[in-house]
Amino acid sequence: MKQLLIILSSLFLLFTSCNNPPKETATKEVEIDLALEVKSEFVRSWEAYKTYAWGHDVLLPLSKSYQDWYEESLAISPIDAYSTMKVMGLDEYAKEVENYVIDSISWDKDLFVKTFEVNIRILGGMLAMYEYTKDQKILDKTEEFGQKMLAAFDSPTGMPYYWFNLKTGEAKGSQINVAEAASYMLEMGILSYYTKNPVYYQTAKKANLAVWDRVSEINLVAELIDVETGEWKHGTSHICAGIDSYYEYLYKAYLLFGDEDLKPIWEKSIYAINTYLVDESDTSFWYRRVDMHSGEKQTKFMYADNDEIKEGGIVTLYDAFFPAVLAISGDIERAEKNQATWDWLWNKYGLEPMIYDYDAAVPTYPVYDLNPEIIESAYYLLHYTGKKKYEDMIEQYWADIMKYCRTDVAFSSIKDVQTMEKKDYMPTFFFAETMKYFYLAFTMGNGEFILDDYVFNTEAHPFKKSSFDAEEVKLRLGLK
Repeated sequence: MKQLLIILSSLFLLFTSCNNPPKETATKEVEIDLALEVKSEFVRSWEAYKTYAWGHDVLLPLSKSYQDWYEESLAISPIDAYSTMKVMGLDEYAKEVENYVIDSISWDKDLFVKTFEVNIRILGGMLAMYEYTKDQKILDKTEEFGQKMLAAFDSPTGMPYYWFNLKTGEAKGSQINVAEAASYMLEMGILSYYTKNPVYYQTAKKANLAVWDRVSEINLVAELIDVETGEWKHGTSHICAGIDSYYEYLYKAYLLFGDEDLKPIWEKSIYAINTYLVDESDTSFWYRRVDMHSGEKQTKFMYADNDEIKEGGIVTLYDAFFPAVLAISGDIERAEKNQATWDWLWNKYGLEPMIYDYDAAVPTYPVYDLNPEIIESAYYLLHYTGKKKYEDMIEQYWADIMKYCRTDVAFSSIKDVQTMEKKDYMPTFFFAETMKYFYLAFTMGNGEFILDDYVFNTEAHPFKKSSFDAEEVKLRLGLK
């Protein structure tokens, strides 16, 4: 009888285990399914771009048309999408982009282009393309673009002008934000490494040091600066859009190149940020806007692009990048607190509003442009902590984007997260960043892409640390 009970018990356990697989196995199956879904949706959206917008910068998914950033296209979507194709193993699509870049793209255009935007997208995307291919034709075309970019930095301070002309080298726009002034060391340092010409990195580093030379007594920068006079245009300091990637690149350039000049700048900067900008309560953890000289919270300020006075504790969804930077630099505690607050905001609406007043608890600009930052930070925290809650977050973000942003051909931005009305625009960073971070998060368990082996530029173009020999970096970037 005892033997019979043991047999029956064994059969019961076998039956229940078959119908209820272990939680870990079930989770992996879900992640695999979601990774395949992300990849499928990327392909579907890319096919829509090829059908309705090929040769142009941006797909308009509702009207099934296109838009260019300037008077002529620079093919920004293909260049931005390329590294995601490689990460996803979409080599045929990637090869098509490589051929298009080599055969069909010319930089000899009489166009004024935005220095910051083309640096992170075009120069960054082209450098990633070279790293994957080691094709000299691609490097030559990349360096040609980098040489043209140098004209933007010909200012009295060494900080770049807002615009430069690809054909004539003329530069204009002396008032820029700090992100636009000093977010170049990664791309231009990588270009220096591959071309063995230190001029690119040294030019970018000079711009960073020009900002640091003007830091306040408490080691904070403000948002707007004049590249000709070096004067701050107002005294508001924050980590929001307009400053964000300045801090990101301080740490990442040190991480990738080991430039010891950057270490004390980062350490003093992050100490000042966490001393003066943290706005923590029992239920939230924000980084606020403060006066760069006193560190006191500012609730009245002007946006960079207009003279309208705003009030309140304003944050932008771009700020959600910061938990990732905190996590990379080892500050997991603050990273988790800040991420939890951003996750709360996402779930309050189902997507994030572009600008949110957390004092008044209302969105002041309710657009969602398919932004990746909150997904990026959840991905990093999943990597560093292994906590399932970050898997759950990312799954929720994907489900919501599928629910509210998916169209019959691709994905669209949202005009208002309170109504979920769609907007006829799909930004290039949706290919470059948003889809890449989703895919990497859902494939983390397969070991094909190890985050610790890479440094991403702010447009999520990945660069392998092992590609950059420490001694060669010193020679090629001109480090002391």
